[in-house]
Amino acid sequence: MGMPVEERLGADVKRVEHELMAAKLVAVRPAGLTVAQYSALLVLAGQPGVSAAELARRCRVTPQTMTTILRNLEAAGLIVREPHELHRNVLETRLTDAGRTAFELADERASAVERRLSDEFSAAERETLRALLARCSDVLGNLPTDVS
Repeated sequence: MGMPVEERLGADVKRVEHELMAAKLVAVRPAGLTVAQYSALLVLAGQPGVSAAELARRCRVTPQTMTTILRNLEAAGLIVREPHELHRNVLETRLTDAGRTAFELADERASAVERRLSDEFSAAERETLRALLARCSDVLGNLPTDVS
């Protein structure tokens, strides 16, 4: 009957990811954002005009979820979505001044969470951790999708 729960790496990865997201939620809340909204603004700050489909891929959410995130950010006045000048059926998304202000506050606070986590490890340990996580990703990304 499978592996005991305490031996399952997935449970450890999920616990740490959950704790990181909880810490980031506390960090970005004063900016009036959720972690998902912050993630979208982070991508948009670095790549204004990116498509919603690419934004969904970069934020690791479904296109439907990104549509909801963008709708909420637009309703809050943090982004504007305008037709692309050449491709009228493509909407370009950009931060408003209010969006930039909210993003900068959230990013300062979320970066502090990341720094605190990073500072817990030596440079060599961070490199090892990244290499181990990359191996996890490689293994999981190469599993067959048909489980039958």
